[in-house]
Amino acid sequence: MTSTRRKDSNATGARPEWLEEILDCIRTEKSVRKDFNDDSRLHIDRPLPFLCVHVRHGRENLAARDIAAAHASYLIANDIDEALPIIAAVGNALRTRFGAFMLLDIDELEHDTLITDDAPYLPPFAIRIAATGESAAKEAAAALAEGVDIHEVKFRTPHVEPFELKTDRQAAALAGQTGFPLVAIRFAPIYRQPESGNIYPDLRERLVANVFDAGLKAFAAFVGATQSLKLTTHRALGRKAFVDAVSRADRSIDDVASTFDFLLAVTPINADAAWQEFKADQFKRAPQFLYRPLSVQVEVEKRKLFSVAFDHFEDPVLYHLYREKQQELDLQLSLISARETGRFVEYSRALYGPVEPSLYRAATDILVKTAMLASDGDDREYDPKTADCHEVETAARAMIADYQRQYQGFAAEVELRDDLPSGMLVSGERLLISRHTLMPRSRVHALLSHEIGVHLLTYFNGSAQGLRLFRSGLAGYEGMQEGLAVFSEYMAGGMTAGRLRLIAARVVACSAMLDGRPFEETYTMLTSEHGFGPVAAFNLTMRLYRGGGLAKDAIYLRGLLELLSHLGSGGALDPFWMGKISASHFRVMQELSLRGLLKAPVIRPSFLSHPQAQARLDKARAGLNPLDMIIG
Repeated sequence: MTSTRRKDSNATGARPEWLEEILDCIRTEKSVRKDFNDDSRLHIDRPLPFLCVHVRHGRENLAARDIAAAHASYLIANDIDEALPIIAAVGNALRTRFGAFMLLDIDELEHDTLITDDAPYLPPFAIRIAATGESAAKEAAAALAEGVDIHEVKFRTPHVEPFELKTDRQAAALAGQTGFPLVAIRFAPIYRQPESGNIYPDLRERLVANVFDAGLKAFAAFVGATQSLKLTTHRALGRKAFVDAVSRADRSIDDVASTFDFLLAVTPINADAAWQEFKADQFKRAPQFLYRPLSVQVEVEKRKLFSVAFDHFEDPVLYHLYREKQQELDLQLSLISARETGRFVEYSRALYGPVEPSLYRAATDILVKTAMLASDGDDREYDPKTADCHEVETAARAMIADYQRQYQGFAAEVELRDDLPSGMLVSGERLLISRHTLMPRSRVHALLSHEIGVHLLTYFNGSAQGLRLFRSGLAGYEGMQEGLAVFSEYMAGGMTAGRLRLIAARVVACSAMLDGRPFEETYTMLTSEHGFGPVAAFNLTMRLYRGGGLAKDAIYLRGLLELLSHLGSGGALDPFWMGKISASHFRVMQELSLRGLLKAPVIRPSFLSHPQAQARLDKARAGLNPLDMIIG
């Protein structure tokens, strides 16, 4: 098509005022979100050399609409006559800005026609792709076809085939009357049951994510062919801002999460009395543990949790993250409601997973190879200088003050508590220190690096991201979080044989607990088979049997091994400081960062500035076994 033809398509008289406002936004690099009648909308996250188009024709609840709306630049129109003048004006403005512009026309085939090729399971489904004649459009179409042609899928595999634009009235009109390079995709509505019209939600979600990602690849191919943008990856073309629906859901999810403190709810408040009871019974009968009364109404919070709407997110990645978090919170609520019942351990297994054979082998290997390094049969190295809770509190406040000097928003609080076993834990923005705490002074800095330098730091870095989800934690974040925290002890120069033995013993004891061994047998195993002292063995066993059997303690070594594997394969460390994430979310965090939805960490851990930190990190990247982390 010639430029004259494009000009003629715009010769319809004066543009309406709202369209001029849209063009002004494009010219001044501002975002656009304009709603029209009948659920139509123009959304431009930021000026880009493309526009995704979906024409509804009065149809409702189509996956094609969701795919279009997931893009950073899209138009959803009810009919072609409504779409054309908007596309022409916006397209010309964007082509002027970038020197190139393309359309991606997304729609669904009317029916899911079964393809009768031989197939081992369900038959393939049709995806049809067409493009105008420009070389850049053809490259985009090829990238789109390659992107959707995935072979390892859970359900049906796409059968990609070309079609001619002239055979599709809508695509022909968009290409012919605008003159812009165009790629069109039509896919079978395999997510919809043919007879009833009911939806297969999981299949729809997979279809939307796959075609959306393929669309980004098509846009990236066009950008590369026309040199209209500098691009590192196709994912950088995704959204750089989230819509109001995401913010509303984020607040609602966080409101539910903040109604209960999971760890405090399952931590005994009578640890010392329980130890005295257990000792008085000659270590033959499990003591009775007492817990705080639950302050959360589980059924009420579950209703709130599942009333949160995710259907207007317009972003498959964020949709998936919040769905995962919703399911995790549901499981946590079920777990605390089953406290002190037989169901508790099964919910715990579902939340934290079993002890895998490879993890168990790694733990026993550590225990065997460090058996002779334990100085007195306990899990602590001898240190005549012991720090009590007040000394730990003073050191904690000093470390927090150092972080606050770097970032004013590091508003952590420190509390001394009588209702906790010896040690520390982080709850939200608070560091809770038990008044019963006694520890070797040489271990204080390492343990504060664990609690403050990782748990609190990622909380406040996550808070700075603009979404509360990143401070409360993505689903499954705890394993990597504890792995990072243990690694921080090594980076701070405080990883000892006793500490590593304790982390390994948690795995072995957790396996015993999940296998159904009673409290007293697991305690005896730790003392007689692995040489732990009575107090250390009791505290370890108590952590595992609290609430009815909590499998959380296996995640420390699991997370550490995952982190060491990640670093050994060339993975970066910095993205983990952006908020509380799991290893499985590393790619997602990279994508959100590339899209500009996430900020760089506002503060980095101080232990990374330790004189030996770089050398230790280099060792980890070269391949490090947990046993190599012991610092004598």
